[in-house]
Order: sequence, then structure tokens, then C-alpha cells
Amino acid sequence: MLRQLRIKGITWIDGVNLRQSEIEEILEPFDVHELDIEAVLEANQRARIDSYEKYIFLTLHFPKYNQNKKIYELNEFHIFLGKNFLITLRDFPGKHIDEIYEKYEKKGDDDEYDIDASSGLILYELIQEMLEKMFRVSMNVRKDISAIEKKVFEKSTAPLVRDILIKKRNIITLKHMFQPQMSVLVGLENHMKKLFDDEIEAYYEDLEDKLQRIITDILVLEEQIESVEDAFKSMIDIQTNSIIKFLTIFSAFMLPLTLITSFYGMNIKLPFQEKPFFAYAAMWLSISLLAVVFLYFQRKRKI
Repeated sequence: MLRQLRIKGITWIDGVNLRQSEIEEILEPFDVHELDIEAVLEANQRARIDSYEKYIFLTLHFPKYNQNKKIYELNEFHIFLGKNFLITLRDFPGKHIDEIYEKYEKKGDDDEYDIDASSGLILYELIQEMLEKMFRVSMNVRKDISAIEKKVFEKSTAPLVRDILIKKRNIITLKHMFQPQMSVLVGLENHMKKLFDDEIEAYYEDLEDKLQRIITDILVLEEQIESVEDAFKSMIDIQTNSIIKFLTIFSAFMLPLTLITSFYGMNIKLPFQEKPFFAYAAMWLSISLLAVVFLYFQRKRKI
């Protein structure tokens, strides 16, 4: 998808999942650095900011939820910001960006537009909306973790293990996605002072505050899912110990009988072989050993 609009003398070009030839064709008239073009074409770039005399180049990352896999995927935003142009290139479509685009598209190039539009303010709206979306993402993750935590103390199943591992992976993905972007926003705020007046600085300080809150939320979620995982492992250990204890008690009953029958099952003459009372004696011996083992475990539990 590729679209373009003009408002208050500003050109905004928005592209989603474009081919290499389309990206090169878009950027050619703006005389951007060849290294920036390479960065757009490469996948899995780290968050970055490069400042030039006529424009600023940004790479930011925001999560895109894959409903089928139930994981967050990397959604790269490559942004070229100049005094009179804004180019946004991304991997996936998103309704939040579409809503902002459609809002400006309705205004068109109307000189009576009641708000001073600039490429810097449009970019602020884009980043601000994506950070607001991230607050909702962290809230949903927190609800999911609470649901998993409840299941941990109710039952222990293989799907529950999978749920915990998926949530842990998602949180790590979000953490690696957002932490490097703090330095980028700080750098962006400084570069905005050169391109625009000081009034826009407050907007980008607000973005920094929101990103810091998001990072703090992610760190809290990371601690929470680790706590749930530890609780789950403890529950599994308790169940495993119970099973082992049961098998130990059962073995205490069966082993003497197995040992005796292994001897008397041989085709040789053995003492008490023809005495019926010996079978009852062996049974009572096994029961006595079973009682001793059971009392031992009971005593260990009280200690």
C-alpha cells in the first residue's frame, strides 16, 4: 500500500510493505543518504536516529500481534522527517496510523486549517498514538498473566506450560523492542530544536515520559511472569515429590514379596517351601515394612 497527501505545504508519504524498487523510487527525489536507503531495505534494524542538514532519519519498532501464533512480531517504522515532508515506511498496516492519515486527508490542503500543522507535529501524533496503543498492550499482557497465575494454582497441564513460555517470550520481545528507543527519542528531541521552534520540544518530552512508563510496565510484567513461572515450577516439584513418595511406599510393600518369590520360583529345594504359613509370614513382613516407611514419611513431614 502506498499513499500520499499534502497539507499546509507538507508532503506526507505513507508506505506499507513496499518492494525495494518502490522504496528507492519514493526516496530518490528527496536526496537521502544511500546508507539510510540500505537501512530501510534491511530487516531487523535496531532503533536508531541519524541527523542531516535537511532531514532526520529514524527507525522505531512497535509490536504487531500475530493472532494465529499468539506472539508479538517486530513492526519496523522507518521515518524520514524534513521541514516540509514526512515519509513513513512500515512492515504492517495499522488502524491507528490510518486514522491519523484519514484525519489529515479530510482537511486536505486547506489554508483555514485551525491547527498549525507541521511534519514534526504529525510525527508526534504518530509516535504518541503508537505509545498509547502500547499501554493497552501491556494492560492485556497483565490480564493474561493474571489468568495464567490463577490456572497455575488450579491445575498443571502441558498447555499451561506453553502459555507461560509464550507470554515470557512476548515480554522479552517487547523489552528488547522498546528499551533502545529511549535514547532515540532523547536524540529526536534535541534534533527537533534545530528544525523547529522550541514549542515542539514539550511534545517530544511527553513522548519520552510515556516511553519510560511503558518500559517500567514491561519490567514489572517481566518480574510478574517470572514469579508465575517459579510458582508453577514449585507446584510441579510438589506433585513430583508426591508421586515419588507414593511409589516409594508401594515399592516397600512389593519389594520383599518380589525378593521372596524370586527365590521360591527357582526349581530347587528351599526351607519352608511346603509350609502354607510362610506365605502369610511374607505378607505380614511386607505390610510391616510398608507401615515403617509410611511412619517415616509422616515423621519427616512434621520435622
